Amino acid sequence: MSDADRDKWERRYSEPGHAPRTHPTPLLEEWLARLPRGRALDLACGAGRNALYLAVNGYRADAMDIAATALDRGAQRAAELGVQVNWINIDLDSVVLTPDSYDLVVVVRYINRGLTHALMDSLRDGGYLLYEQHFLTDQEVDGPRSERFRLQPNELLEMFRVLRVLYYRENLMRDPDGRNMALAQLVACKGSPGY
Repeated sequence: MSDADRDKWERRYSEPGHAPRTHPTPLLEEWLARLPRGRALDLACGAGRNALYLAVNGYRADAMDIAATALDRGAQRAAELGVQVNWINIDLDSVVLTPDSYDLVVVVRYINRGLTHALMDSLRDGGYLLYEQHFLTDQEVDGPRSERFRLQPNELLEMFRVLRVLYYRENLMRDPDGRNMALAQLVACKGSPGY
C-alpha cells in the first residue's frame, strides 16, 4: 500500500466520533463452531473486531493492518476484554506470511490478489480460510466505488479453487450496520475439513 493509503486509513481511525465496528462479521459467527481451534490470522483487521472475537473464543490471534491507530484501538479493546492479540502494523502489499502457520485465516472486506497463494500457503493442513469481499453489481450498494476493490462474479471462488470450498455465496445483503452490501463470501479448507 502507498503512503497515501496508510494516511487515508490513519485519518479514518483518527476522526473524532469514528467508532470502529465491535461485532464480528456474521459469517465468522455462523462458522465458528465448525472452525479448527489454534492459531488464527485476521488480515487487514482494522480495529480488530474479528481478531478480538477469535481471542475471546480461545484462538491465538494475529491481527495485521496498515493503520497503527486502528491497531491501538484494538489493543485498548483487548485490554478491556482481558484477551491477548498479537497486533502487527505492516504494509499488506509487502507482508510475508510464513507457510503452514495458521489454522484459520480471516479476510474481511480487503482484496489483494497478489496474496492469494501466500494466504493458501499460510494455512496448515486442515486449516480454514474465511473470506468476505465486495463484488461488482449494478445495484445501488455501499462500499468501495472503485472496481479495483470489487470482485468480478465468481472471482473469489476462482482465486481459491485449489482449496476445498465448503461454502460460497454472492449476495446482496444488509450488514449489521444497516448498509446495503454486495458481498462474496467463501469458507474453504486446505485438505480435509475434519468433521
